[in-house]
This record gives sequence, C-alpha cells and structure tokens, in this order.
Amino acid sequence: MLTDPIADMLTRIRNAVRARKEMVVVPSSKMKRQIARILQQEGFIAHFNEEGDEKGPRRVLQITLLYANGNEPVIKEIRRISKPGLRVYVGVDEIPRVRGGLGISILSTPKGVITDREARKLRVGGELICSVW
Repeated sequence: MLTDPIADMLTRIRNAVRARKEMVVVPSSKMKRQIARILQQEGFIAHFNEEGDEKGPRRVLQITLLYANGNEPVIKEIRRISKPGLRVYVGVDEIPRVRGGLGISILSTPKGVITDREARKLRVGGELICSVW
C-alpha cells in the first residue's frame, strides 16, 4: 500500500524522464489528473489521457512526456514539497518563486489545484504540493 500516491506519481515521471521514456502510466485520482492538467498547460508534458473502467478502481493516467531538441527533456526536476509526515502550507505572500520564475509550484488551494502564478493573482495560499522546472 502506498502512503503517498502523489510522490509515487512524481517519482514515476522523474524516472521515466531520466530513462528517456516516451510515456509513463500511473494509477489515476482526481488530484493526479489536476496535476497532469497543470503540467500540460504549462508545457512540461505533451498530453495525458485516462483509461480503464468507467469510474472503476483500475483507472490509469497515461502521461506522454515532452522532449525538446530531439532528446532533451523539458522537465529538468520535479520535486515533492508537502509530504504526509510534514505538510507545508503557505500564505499568498510566502509562495516561493521556482528558479526565478522559470519553474512552477503547484498548490492545492480553496480555489482548486493551481500554479503559483495563479495563486498570487487570485490572492490565495494553500498546500505546496510540488515544484517543477
């Protein structure tokens, strides 16, 4: 049994990027779909789709990774920040800038799962899920 499914998803993506895989498959959940949606919107992955039984327990996300200039991965690093043993919550004024604005932070807020830029614009804080650059 996994204690942190989000960390598992990020680790699978990190390992697939390092192994230069084209696609990675992870078990699906609402939070993972939202994280994949943000990664696609921000240009870190090509696309994703969900497969399996409709509303079944065996649904999976197929995430197609994105490479620039042939074999250079777009995702340089993807790091879990808030963990089950140590949750990290930030206010709107405490949201960190990742790599001087070149990367993104993904937050879970009362307005939904959003990027750090959207959180600053909406003036909301929340749980700092991960950072990507």
